[in-house]
Amino acid sequence: MANFSLWWKTSLCNLAASIIFYSILPLPYVNGLDFRGVARLSPLIGLIIGGILSLCDTGLNYLSIPVLTRSAIVVCAGIALTGGLHLDGAMDTADGLAVENPERRLEVMADSATGAFGAMAAIAIVLLKTAALTEIEANRWLILMAACGWGRWGQQLAILRYPYLKPTGKGAFHKEAIRSYKDVIPGLLLLWGLSGLLCLLNSQNLFFALAMIVVGSAIAFVTGAWFNHKLGGHTGDTYGAVVEWTEALFLCVLTGL
Repeated sequence: MANFSLWWKTSLCNLAASIIFYSILPLPYVNGLDFRGVARLSPLIGLIIGGILSLCDTGLNYLSIPVLTRSAIVVCAGIALTGGLHLDGAMDTADGLAVENPERRLEVMADSATGAFGAMAAIAIVLLKTAALTEIEANRWLILMAACGWGRWGQQLAILRYPYLKPTGKGAFHKEAIRSYKDVIPGLLLLWGLSGLLCLLNSQNLFFALAMIVVGSAIAFVTGAWFNHKLGGHTGDTYGAVVEWTEALFLCVLTGL
């Protein structure tokens, strides 16, 4: 019983640390939180954020807000909930990749000033997400949760598979947390379960549920691999870029399904 109580308390503390690190959700102060393992719970945090966005979308729909405006508000709410953490990484990554000299890319990415390519990347991501959500009518709540979940599972996969390019930085301790495939399997199973929920609600959605799994896992894999190809590894900024681009591309592909 004592062991179970300790496990439960540790799990809650780890969840609180992950929520604090990846979002701006207000939590009561907890002393002694360990942030080194937050990456292990990132897909779960994605589902929580996606759930909040789904509630926002449902509330706006109840108020008869047009779908385009509703989608734009939901996308902006997603940026606000994360404090722009991942979008900032996508912007810095775009600025770095715009540099022709590969040796200067990390230096440019570390600069806090946003360049033209970073601004363009942010605009592209927001436009793609908004346009895709406008085209999606059915199961928006589940698709929002799935997009946020797959984006963060893609981050886990990038942490596991590719080298970290800096000796220090916000993303450095993620590499210590995700060391083997057993660290990314729980998040994968969680996302499979989310798609399975769609089948339970309506057995005719089997094809769409399987498509979400295939599309989500494929895009999560490809985005991390592409940034690794361009940079020879990953940084905390590219982890954020993987999240944002996986979400955007996932939503875009689902519009065709």
